[in-house]
Amino acid sequence: MTTLRLVLGDQLNASHPWFRQPEDGCVVVMMEIRSETDYVVHHAQKVLAIFAAMRRFAEALQAAGHRVHYLRIGDPGNRQGFAANLQWLAAHYQATRFERMEADEWRVERLLDEASARLGLPTTVVDAAHFLSERGALAQVFSERVPRLEYFYRDMRRCHGILLDDHQKPVGGRWNFDADNRARWPGEPPAPDWPWTPTDVSALWQEIVAAGVRTLGEPGADALGWPLTRSQARAGLQVFIKQALPHFGRFQDAMSTREPLLFHSGLSFALNTKMLHPREVIDAALEAFEAGAVDIAACEGFVRQILGWREYVRGVYWGRMPDYAQTNALDARRPLPRWYWTGETDMVCLRHAIGQSLRLAYAHHIQRLMITGNFALLAGCDPDAVDAWYLGIYIDAFEWVEMPNTRGMSQYADGGLVASKPYAASASYIKRQSDYCKGCRYAATRRHGPDACPFNALYWDFMLRHEADFAANPRMAMPYRAWQRMDESERDATLTHARYLLEWLDTL
Repeated sequence: MTTLRLVLGDQLNASHPWFRQPEDGCVVVMMEIRSETDYVVHHAQKVLAIFAAMRRFAEALQAAGHRVHYLRIGDPGNRQGFAANLQWLAAHYQATRFERMEADEWRVERLLDEASARLGLPTTVVDAAHFLSERGALAQVFSERVPRLEYFYRDMRRCHGILLDDHQKPVGGRWNFDADNRARWPGEPPAPDWPWTPTDVSALWQEIVAAGVRTLGEPGADALGWPLTRSQARAGLQVFIKQALPHFGRFQDAMSTREPLLFHSGLSFALNTKMLHPREVIDAALEAFEAGAVDIAACEGFVRQILGWREYVRGVYWGRMPDYAQTNALDARRPLPRWYWTGETDMVCLRHAIGQSLRLAYAHHIQRLMITGNFALLAGCDPDAVDAWYLGIYIDAFEWVEMPNTRGMSQYADGGLVASKPYAASASYIKRQSDYCKGCRYAATRRHGPDACPFNALYWDFMLRHEADFAANPRMAMPYRAWQRMDESERDATLTHARYLLEWLDTL
């Protein structure tokens, strides 16, 4: 009697009930397969880090006494897909049962359902034992109505007893301290060093290249700077809590050419591959707050990202898929400019954010939302193309978390299910929150002309293109009033420049 237990590359959860002790007759199956490397073009460091972390996880399971069958990307017997590999393994081990955890991605869940049907074995699907909300119940709520994040977050705080006083009121008298967390970073205090110790994975990189896997970005294979084990992830968490969290709140919306991480945690890859549990991350922040090491604005702002936003987008995803993947409420059809794959643009903000992404497989959430995402929104780029780019380039991008961030928060393609207004902004926002505009050949204060920042004309063109969609939105009233107060010749010149920019996006 042999049971095959499948563990995916984003299920590296050492605390899962499966792994409390070895079980006779169970074979843990892990596989590196082309169907998972090839559905979009992924960043080289994403492929490297997931495979390297999977291999270390398998080694740890074997050292703990578990029986593991691990298929490497270049193994001759690797059929490069879930169904074919599982059929071969079931025959090899004369398996009588198949077990798996819930997949986080709708696409993978469907593939595994099909693979199970082809196996014809009794199958059990168990909870991944990671998230703070049960998937079925969450999906049911969000399939009926998508709540606003703020109210969902408050309910999660109450449900889990987080940052509440003895009367079940929010600590500090407010649920949300976001208004306190919008400072521009002046260079002080100094940002902590990158928290992860580089690892040489050059031999693995050669295997990936030899297998023919197509990637983007810099591999950094001789010095991969991401956590590959739970112990490394936990060490990085402690570095963040001690060195960065005290300043995270105030500067979480800041951007700088001088520091890629600033005071962000960089924990999203470890969280999304389940090397860290969200509750342990939240508890570490709460302990620092209770000890007086961080203030309420920093603690609450960070907790909201994990307890609120992360769980919320999972609800949107599972409640609205598969139709959510087809949403395009603004009828955006333009391809992404070619420099999204090279960073070769004269706009310093985009050159830096894209260049950093290609170099590190990482950009923090404001760079993603208000630089790369904002430009794609203003230019009317197809959300399918934007989805594929975000899903491929970022090391922490798995579809359940990437898609609602992209189609909902960033591109407004879902028509306002996630965001109450589009996150569209001109150069004034970028100048206020960053040092990007300093030294840029484009002037942040100009709307038209050869030296005018493209964000300005494109912003107003976007607003006018979609006036019928947004004019009645009370959160959009101010910019429309500003447009009406503008001199007619200024408006004409701005829109004329926008038409020019849209025709020559690849040359900016």
